Amino acid sequence: MATTTLRTLPALSSDSGLSRYLSEIRKFPMLEPEEEFMLAKRYAEHADPEAAHRMVTSHLRLVAKIAMGYRGYGLPISEIISEGNVGLMQAVKRFDPDRGFRLATYAMWWIRAAIQEYILHSWSLVKIGTTAAQKKLFFNLRKVKGQLKAIEEGDLPPETVKEIATRLDVPENDVIDMNRRLASHDHSLNAPLRIDGDGEWQDWLVDETESQETRLADDQEFGRRSKLLERAMGILNPRERRILVERRLKEEPATLDDLSKEFNISRERVRQIEVRAFEKIQRSIRNSAIEERLTTE
Repeated sequence: MATTTLRTLPALSSDSGLSRYLSEIRKFPMLEPEEEFMLAKRYAEHADPEAAHRMVTSHLRLVAKIAMGYRGYGLPISEIISEGNVGLMQAVKRFDPDRGFRLATYAMWWIRAAIQEYILHSWSLVKIGTTAAQKKLFFNLRKVKGQLKAIEEGDLPPETVKEIATRLDVPENDVIDMNRRLASHDHSLNAPLRIDGDGEWQDWLVDETESQETRLADDQEFGRRSKLLERAMGILNPRERRILVERRLKEEPATLDDLSKEFNISRERVRQIEVRAFEKIQRSIRNSAIEERLTTE
């Protein structure tokens, strides 16, 4: 249905042709309730494309009316109307006339949903959240600001932020963030610094993270040290290994008292075993490192 209907709908290629488009869609007659019911039954039962076409074209004025309410987002009205028409066709496809309400009542929700999804995905290169609360904030912030006469540029006063957050039932931080997002669009990093220059904004971005070479070297060094430690741990007996691990290698070291009870020895003896085991590890790692150096030279 969608392909056939799209091919026969009046075309709106740009905003300059809006007047002509509105004039064309007014030529399609509105449907009486009984006629709409019969057309909907024909499409539901027989997938009649002519019935679908008549239901769609009779509601193109509804799409245009709804689309006009979304002109403040810097997007071409022709594209907004086109997305609304897609929502209308989805509504016709799913409309059940036996539920007792008119197509316009059902379709308006599909039209708004299609337009809002398009705006959310097209308005910003950086994705704006699409939870129900964020959508509500995105599409109602301007209206509430107008009601509060908060039309000044820059950040909103704290009392205004609080009032908007209360009205829309969203966190105050979300109001502040969304207001800043709506104040200016994203800017391309490929934009030239000057009209007559070759440099781009991205050329001046500083990457404060470590270079790939540094990260690779660190990873290799960490792996080497881990192998040396694993090899050195092999020279310890089970009790020494257990005490060293619990005292030196855990985020929350065990106490001398806990280990003295576990091995049934004094706390001082535990401390002595810990120190001796650590010295063994140090010597083993030092000797292994010297052997590696001699081998590679």
